[in-house]
Amino acid sequence: MYEKNRRPGRVAPAAPVEETEGQLEGRNALQEALKSGRTVDKVFIAAGETDRALQRLAAEAKEAGAVVVPVDRRKLDAMSFTRAHQGVIALVAAHVYYSIDDILEEAASRGEAPLIVICDELSDPHNLGAILRSAECAGAHGVIIPKRRSVGLTATVAKASAGAIEYMKVARVTNINNAIAELKEKGVWVFGTAAEGSIPMYQANLTVPAAIVIGNEGDGMSPLVRKNCDVMLNIPMKGHISSLNASAAASILLYEALRQRLG
Repeated sequence: MYEKNRRPGRVAPAAPVEETEGQLEGRNALQEALKSGRTVDKVFIAAGETDRALQRLAAEAKEAGAVVVPVDRRKLDAMSFTRAHQGVIALVAAHVYYSIDDILEEAASRGEAPLIVICDELSDPHNLGAILRSAECAGAHGVIIPKRRSVGLTATVAKASAGAIEYMKVARVTNINNAIAELKEKGVWVFGTAAEGSIPMYQANLTVPAAIVIGNEGDGMSPLVRKNCDVMLNIPMKGHISSLNASAAASILLYEALRQRLG
């Protein structure tokens, strides 16, 4: 079929089948990886690129021990998962997942009550990335995700996090309900979120050791996870739409916790 605006002889690159956790895309993602000291093995940069900022970034990567390889931009397009590589893709050491104890120790090292986000089977990498970004900015100590039925720390998540992925401890657990039980045993209050939650978030005490559960994009929290929460919160809304995007809800709750903790 003829397409009016299609350029002759140009074929769109096929999307990679599955994202890996060892690829970063975009300038900010690579910059934050280098700043955090993460091992960068190889950097593919668009050949002939004259942008000085990108050239400086490539020089920094090379100085850090990475192999810098100029490639045709079409190759970058074919490699890209995000479709927004900004002329640079890096191959890095896979992200290290932490334990719940690591997250609690992070809070203790700062002299703060734990503030944790639990993601109940989020499947959208942009949502997880945005949650990591908000969690890092709000001073949360870690994020917990399940091993199954959940996106991991992929290139799309990294780009959506705007570099926060390099600073936020993420625990990947076999069972979310077991993780909730472990947190409760260690003195953490678990706050679920739902439109029909019994307490408006402004009335909840979020200065205590707290874990905020964010349900998945389609069905919200699973029934058992909901049952295991100590308190169910709602976010007051006045508009015609009765639900929020998962990452937006997480941001609102995190910043309410931060507001309370700042006094």
